[in-house]
Amino acid sequence: MTHVTIVGAGLGGLVLARVLHLQGITATIYEADPSDQARTQGGQLDIHIEDGQAALAAAGLTEAFRAIIHEGGEATRVLDRDGVVVFEQPDDGTGGRPEVMRGDLRRILLDSLPEDAVRWGKRLNDVTPLGGGRHVLTFADGTTVNSELLVGADGAWSKVRPLLSAATPTYVGTSFVETYLHDADTRHPAAAEAVGGGGLMALAPGQGILAHREAGAILHGYVALNRPAEWFAGIDFTDPAAAKARIVAEFADWAPALTAMITDGETAPVLRMLHALPTGHRWDRVPGVTLLGDAAHLAPPAGEGANLALFDGAELARAIVEHPGDVETALGAYEAAMFPRGAAAAADGYEVLRFLFAENAPYAAVDSSTMRLPGPRASGDL
Repeated sequence: MTHVTIVGAGLGGLVLARVLHLQGITATIYEADPSDQARTQGGQLDIHIEDGQAALAAAGLTEAFRAIIHEGGEATRVLDRDGVVVFEQPDDGTGGRPEVMRGDLRRILLDSLPEDAVRWGKRLNDVTPLGGGRHVLTFADGTTVNSELLVGADGAWSKVRPLLSAATPTYVGTSFVETYLHDADTRHPAAAEAVGGGGLMALAPGQGILAHREAGAILHGYVALNRPAEWFAGIDFTDPAAAKARIVAEFADWAPALTAMITDGETAPVLRMLHALPTGHRWDRVPGVTLLGDAAHLAPPAGEGANLALFDGAELARAIVEHPGDVETALGAYEAAMFPRGAAAAADGYEVLRFLFAENAPYAAVDSSTMRLPGPRASGDL
């Protein structure tokens, strides 16, 4: 049976390894981080029935997934810049998109794998084809490994993607600045009241303040602005006070309960510039290698990225299992379904950005058929 080499221990790579493990197929994941505790894993994810939850079911992890759900996290409210609620939807348990912390989800996937499945501290420097679908991977520590079937699950700035495609991510014109408020109900009651029990979208043309309540009375915010890359380059994010002042100046006429997500932020503001691959990104079949998640179809955030990565991983595993000993047929079948799936999600992502920050915001979001709270994905984490 073909051994599977996976680059990247994000959600997609982990679920691929897990489903293969259940079928007796060995996979090794090479991850740049020195350990699973090396960095935070981001905020909450809404995991959808049709893709993310289906992937976790294929991985035999439905019960573990249900144990980490943030009850009440699906509640959504939309406000205008004055803090007036223009739309509210409670979490009544029927939404089909329960919220979980990305770190908790990654933990249950890691715990489901054999102890030696992930090789930590393996930053990929180079991949060289050997012919016949085989490749040699060279890591920053000087070690090498040969692959029979190589999967790039290494996110937006994939080192595996150039084997298949010359495409690179480009800036989409919108950036988020990430902030946190801790012990919010006690220390920041006005902001906590504005956010409510789940997710908040406070929107105006070209800008917004998005936030989500996390366990432990934490408010996790993303301050969104449609600005060119050069505008953000003019902000010194190594000086948190100056960066906050520059960002909040763009929200001068907003309610203080909303701008508190910026002014009262208890961590240094972190710039998250949104990038995307070309919509409909695809490649001709290259023997012995494929991509999943953001490495394959990075798109603006619309609540789909993690779900697609999970589903890609499960579907790739299924294709490998269904075509034992025939790697090329398996990869061809997987890619034939994955390409249109990724293209549809990318188009959806651009549509979400359009209605969130439209000229009639926040009402375009309220009128849209799908209410979601997007958040950026860190490169390499899917």
